Formats: sequence, C-alpha cells, structure tokens
Amino acid sequence: MNLKCKHALAVLFCLIVTFGNAQQSADEVAPEGSTALGGYAASLAVAAAQTLKAEGLPVEAQSWMISVANPYAAQAGAAVLAAGGTAADAMVSAQAVLGLVEPQSSGLGGGAFLLWYDAETGVLSSLDGRETAPLKANPTLFQDASGAPLKFFDAVVGGRSVGVPGTPALMQEAHRRWGKTPWAGLFSSAVGLAEDGFIVSPRLAEMVRADADFLSRDAESRAYFLPEGQPVSQGQKLVNPAYAQSLRALAGKGVAAFYTGDIAKAIVEKVRNAEHNPGVLSDIDMGLYQIRERPPVCVGYRGYEICGMGPPSSGGLSVGQIMGMLEAYNLGAPTEADVWRLLGDATRLSFADRGRYIADSDYVPVPTQGLIASDYLRQRSKLLAGPRALTEVSAGQPEFDHSLDLADDEAIDLPSTSHISIVDSYGNALSMTTTIENAFGSRLMVGGFLLNNELTDFSFRSHRNGTPIANRVEPGKRPRSSMAPTIVLKDGHPKVILGSPGGSRIIPYVAKTLVAHLDWGLDPQAAVSLPHLVNRFGAYDIEAGTSAETLAAPLEQMGYEVAIRGLNSGLHMIAVTDSGLLGGADPRREGIALGE
Repeated sequence: MNLKCKHALAVLFCLIVTFGNAQQSADEVAPEGSTALGGYAASLAVAAAQTLKAEGLPVEAQSWMISVANPYAAQAGAAVLAAGGTAADAMVSAQAVLGLVEPQSSGLGGGAFLLWYDAETGVLSSLDGRETAPLKANPTLFQDASGAPLKFFDAVVGGRSVGVPGTPALMQEAHRRWGKTPWAGLFSSAVGLAEDGFIVSPRLAEMVRADADFLSRDAESRAYFLPEGQPVSQGQKLVNPAYAQSLRALAGKGVAAFYTGDIAKAIVEKVRNAEHNPGVLSDIDMGLYQIRERPPVCVGYRGYEICGMGPPSSGGLSVGQIMGMLEAYNLGAPTEADVWRLLGDATRLSFADRGRYIADSDYVPVPTQGLIASDYLRQRSKLLAGPRALTEVSAGQPEFDHSLDLADDEAIDLPSTSHISIVDSYGNALSMTTTIENAFGSRLMVGGFLLNNELTDFSFRSHRNGTPIANRVEPGKRPRSSMAPTIVLKDGHPKVILGSPGGSRIIPYVAKTLVAHLDWGLDPQAAVSLPHLVNRFGAYDIEAGTSAETLAAPLEQMGYEVAIRGLNSGLHMIAVTDSGLLGGADPRREGIALGE
C-alpha cells in the first residue's frame, strides 16, 4: 500500500487498516456473522478515525474511502470495499447497518436519493428512491373536517403520514446496475449485529429519551425502545431479531419479499390499523412502487460542475442556484460578515423559488432548466449587490416552456436523516442521502424497522387564495424533499462527494461546505466542522457555542434578525485530490471516515 500519511495519527490509521485487510483477505466479503474489518484491527481503525476527527484532521487514503454517520456502518462498508466491492455494494451493507444502529434517521421503512459517478463510462446518474403517496391519498389528507391544516405532530404520529418506502428498492437497483459482490452476503454485517447486539450510542439514547411519549404509542416501538417502560440507555447492548429476520428475507428473496411478501402485508396492516391516526396505504401501493431515474442537475461554479438531485428533491436545484448566484462575488473569508450576507440572501432567494415552483415533476411542470439558466441566475445575483440584508424576497420568474400559476408552499421539513459518501477502488463515486423524515418517522415499527412519515413533506394546504400549491398531496405523488446528495465534477471527473441530513437546512449546510472547500481551500474535515450560519426565510440562525457568534452583531447591523441556536448537521465529505482521497465526518454526529 502506498499511502502518503502526513500526520502520526494518519500513519497509525493507515497501518491499522492494512493489518485489518491482511487479516481478512482470505475470507469472503461478508461471511455469515461478520460485522466489519474484523476484531481488534477494526476497533483500532475506528479509534484512529475518531481521534483524527477530534483533532480536526482529515482521513487520508489512496484506493477507497467511506464517510458515513455511524462507526458500525463505516466498518461494514469498509469491509466490502477492502475486499474489492464497489461503492454500490458498500452502500447496501452500510445502509442495512444504519437502519439498525441509527433507526431514528433512516432505514428500510424510508426513502433516499442517490448520485452515482461511473468511472468506466464517465456518466453521472441519479436515482429517485423517494416514498410515494398511497392511491387513496388526496389533497385534504392533512386537513381537518373544516379544511384547516392539521398540527404537525397530529399528522405525523400514526399511519396517516406513511408513504410507500423506497430505500429497499433503491438498494437493489443500485446493486443491479453497479454491484460486483453477491447480494445476499451484503446483509451479513447487519444480521450479525442485529442478532448478537450492538451498543446503544449516546445520540440514539438521548433521542429515545426525548421522544418517549410518541414512541410509546405503538406497541412494537414501545417494546423495543422502552423495554419495561424505560428508554434504552447509552452503552446498553440492544438486539433486534425481528430486523435480522427482515434482512434475511431481503437477502434471500430480494425486494419482492418487501413489496409483495409478508413484510408488505405487515406494513399495510400496521398503517391501516394504527391505533393513533390510521392511514390509507394498500397492498397495491406497495406492489406498484418503482425507482425513477432522473436527470442530474448541474450548475457551473468557478470551473467546477456542482451536480445534485433534481425534482422531486429541491436539493440539487437550490444548492445549484445558491452557488450560481455567488459566482459573481469574491467570497473573502469565513470571518467576514459580508460573506454571510451574500450566502444568506442567496439562500433566501433560492428558497423563494423552491417554495413556489419545486415539486414532483411527474405531477407538476417544474421549470428545472429555467431555474438554473445562467441568465436567470445572473439576474437574481444582481439583487445581492447592496451592503445590507434584502428587505423583501420573492420568487423570481424563470423561463417556462408552458404556462402555470402556482402559490407558495409552507410544508414543514424537520431534520432527521443520514448521509453516505463513498469512493471505491475502481474510481466510482456515490453520494446518497437517506431518511425516514422526522426523528423515528411515524413511530410505527414493523419487522424491526420504523416506518417513515414522509407524506408530511407535502404541503398541508392544497391551495392558497384559490391558486394550487405545487407540492400538494396527490395519489402516487412523491413529496418534495430538501435532500441534496452532491458530486462536484471538474473536467468530467469527481472532486467532491458530499451531503448532509438536516431538514430544509440541508441546502445551506451543503452550499456553505462547498464554499468552504472550493473558495476557502479548507480540507474535508475542516470544511464539515466549520460553524454554521443559516438563513432560509429571513432570520439568521447562528450555531451556538461557536466562533460564529461573533458575527451576530455585524449581521444585525446589516438588518437581519439573529437567533443563536443549535444547528445539528451531519455532513459527510470525500475530496478526490491529485495525491489521493481526503475524508471528513461531521463532529456534530457520530460518523467517521475510513479508507485505504
């Protein structure tokens, strides 16, 4: 192995991974019961990666790398990559583990968006694994008898909010297209952890404690997360044999077991018979689900192409708009308040367009090309020229190839999601953001996993003053998302693989991190660790307890309302450099980067 490790801890990490690979080189990729790189070497590799993160240093590698939100998932994906698997193979293994150890954020009961760069063809693809509304859903799904929108958690908890899950189908489709490792073996790490037990992390324990009331409303969730009436605790070993059984069914029969078999029947029964807030999901809805391939959305920025997911996600368009509007400006340094004025108001302008125009393009004409056209972005960029905060922000008028009148959306998009960034030894790159929407989703548990509440990403209102809202509920429709898996290309080759959880704040988290790396030259760990300043709708949120608090007064003087608050992103980033791979994982969460 020819690793160029510039720091003593990085050298230790390199040696540990080498030892771990040698230890398992004679084994199959995922023998029954294996969980990751293997034993003592795996523990040391994780410890080294965590130490590098704590020191603010990126992980360095030459051949492959994975950055993901939990050490168990990182080990599972790393084991696949170390044995010659592709990024698609590693994603399947890592996602299966995430659904066990980080169930509040993603899993088999949720959905995801995936970007894939294929090294052999040079083609960038994007797959839409977003959940779909049941055929019996209608625009009044989240309204009371008088037509008023329901309160958010009155809509979330129970079966009404559950859409058809897309993650299992996405896992299989990505593997079918780009996998090399046998499908069945990719679930062994997760099965072993589910049967033998995993250690409850501080984040999971705290979130269970905070959500105990809602989790207690479903018998299976209550029994799993609140055994004997008490929340699971940090450091406790937790087993999930029901999840192992579900994974074995997927491994043996593929996703047909999920969408048409016993798992599908159990999901439908749970949703329709939920004691609190039953839903309208059916066997037909489950059986009809399909992955959609969508054209990636790419916007030029200082010689790079910033590429993301198009509708029904707003992530690619909104991030692209922000970067396109900023290109005309010198962004100086992160300590300058005027830089954050530019970033904040560019984000506000993009969110105005997002609320007016972006929804599932299979149902609503979306001016995708108009929103990122260079002339339109130059026009919007000129609005940023003044020295003070914009007093008023409204949607622009991008070029349409049709006539359409739409009202502004007001959908609530709360944070609870996860992200996976991977580069494999073949040069392929994968960026996937995965979610069950709100923390613990609908709080309904089936087969050892939680069901999403993704339908509450639709607008609860269908019209405003008689004008339809693009993101209204419709049968079979996919709700608008803020997920922004991103791959940055230069001369047709990937340079940055990035994404984050965080609800609608995902968009400014990703845009700010791109600026930190591309404009300010920060390495991946420094870029994802940079304090957050986020402005979506006019008020400026500044991350509490960070150096960013010093910018509060200057931003107020520019005319902003400022709030100091926690901003809990989960950025996972890989940079492809001339000398190898650099990885970073957000210090605000438990993830790590591993590589060789």
